Amino acid sequence: MGTTPGFDIYQRWRRPFEVAVWLVFFAINGVFNSINSGIDHAGAAAWEPWLWEWSSVVMLLALLPGVIALERRWPIRFDTWRRNLPLHLLFSVPFSLIHVGGMHVLRKLGYTLAGAHYDAFGASWWMNAGYEYLKDVRTYFVIVGALVLYRLWLLRQQGEARLLAAPDEGAPVEPVERPERFLVRKLGKEFLLNANEIEWLQASGNYVNLRVRGRDYPLRATMAGIEERLDPARFVRVHRGYFANLDYLVEIEPLETGDARLQMRDGTRLPCSRRYRAALRERFGQPD
Repeated sequence: MGTTPGFDIYQRWRRPFEVAVWLVFFAINGVFNSINSGIDHAGAAAWEPWLWEWSSVVMLLALLPGVIALERRWPIRFDTWRRNLPLHLLFSVPFSLIHVGGMHVLRKLGYTLAGAHYDAFGASWWMNAGYEYLKDVRTYFVIVGALVLYRLWLLRQQGEARLLAAPDEGAPVEPVERPERFLVRKLGKEFLLNANEIEWLQASGNYVNLRVRGRDYPLRATMAGIEERLDPARFVRVHRGYFANLDYLVEIEPLETGDARLQMRDGTRLPCSRRYRAALRERFGQPD
């Protein structure tokens, strides 16, 4: 399977890059909003517009991991958007309440430290609350939209796996119930991925990620569903969210909690819960 130039390097730095992009995005947004707010409120003290806008930025950054988790659990995809979009509209309400509440706590703290008085909404609080929600619902869906576009880009660069289906005519070339290969689509092309090259599998929302040579190939399946398709002589469940290929397992490190850590051939460590640890050791002739 071909690789995209530079994508392997990006994968190694993916998490720091993602964090940096969000920080830079909200920082730039905070700076420009502070300047605009200062122009609109020329009579305010110089520090006030910056406090107003950066209290909002701090709360949005605090809420960002929650929005990412919600979009991952109820993703917006071509086959799910009709069902999940109303849920995200509902989620935008507590998002706005937490954002506005936390923002005003930070502002009140800032004004107190400056020896000034802060009036959150004033007499027309209900109009201001509606105005804040309209801004927040827009911000919420800007974040969700960015996550959707980013995931589509990742899938295009990295590839997406699917199970081989039975042909319309004739017998399948290999067992469909337990395939020896998976079909991977990447950059508009399709490749066959050998099942024995999968190092481990990890649950990720409505998908299961297949790890192969440092890359994750999302497969739309559940852990229970994929378990029936895996070779039990090679793959073993080690955690509620993980399967490990025994051919790539190097070391089992027991923990005081009764759980264990598994070191894979590439140095990655996977969790092994107490529930599956005994069965795993028995596979190697080392019962607890």
